[in-house]
Amino acid sequence: MTKSSGFLPGKQPTFAVYAQFISDLLPLIDNVTELKVTLYAMWAIQQREGTFRYLLRRDFTANTVFMAGVGGEAALDEGLTRACARESLLCAKVELGETPEHLYFINTEMGRAAFEQVRLGLWQPGSERLPVEILPERPNIYRLYEDHFGQLTPMIADMLKDTEKDFPLSWIIEAMRIAVAKNVRNWRFVQAILDRWQREGKGNAVDQRPDERDGKRYISGEYADFLEW
Repeated sequence: MTKSSGFLPGKQPTFAVYAQFISDLLPLIDNVTELKVTLYAMWAIQQREGTFRYLLRRDFTANTVFMAGVGGEAALDEGLTRACARESLLCAKVELGETPEHLYFINTEMGRAAFEQVRLGLWQPGSERLPVEILPERPNIYRLYEDHFGQLTPMIADMLKDTEKDFPLSWIIEAMRIAVAKNVRNWRFVQAILDRWQREGKGNAVDQRPDERDGKRYISGEYADFLEW
């Protein structure tokens, strides 16, 4: 057994470990490699900057001392698989050209938010150092949709992104609020309001809000078949 030389004297860099890790997660981990991978990820993610932080597989393999202690890349992959299955780490796969990239997040509030952004496709190619740029959370129409219309699926997220390209954000939010006030919680209705404002002018049409028949009449496009009255 190789003995530890102890921690160096004086003030040393530290990182945060959640108390819940000791009380709840540690008793569940029955594999040494999974434990090493989880602890390393908790440390490494705290070395990152920015709102949405993640690790790539190469962030593990680049640390030769850590990899020697883990026992090689096959052991690393086993540890990552176990940690993701336990959901202490969250793993999202993105397609970057011909090479898929796996992003690893700590299962914290911010980690879950970042994971959800990627799951919904709210990311874009970044730099060599950070190949995936996670877009900022969109608390307006995305949050309004989830709060008042239903689950935000990737298809719905694409639909909202397309709507943002075609209409001012203030219009979309107001049309959503009108739909909620009239208790017609259906995107066809929102789209009908926006189409009418665009066609007739918002100032002229604001007091002529469409009813359900308007929604059926005016909705069209790529997503129409997926939304039912």
